[in-house]
Amino acid sequence: MADLYLKNLESERKALWATCRLKGLAKDTPERERIAAIDEKIAAHKAKKTT
Repeated sequence: MADLYLKNLESERKALWATCRLKGLAKDTPERERIAAIDEKIAAHKAKKTT
């Protein structure tokens, strides 16, 4: 069964990353900070899933 929460996080991250790349946004923008937060959530979810 698909993990919808993980798919949603990865989809949002991909969309934000594409926006940042197109606009050439710096590291301290809200979009880039959101990507970092999503990365942490993905890592925590995957760690929880394996245990």
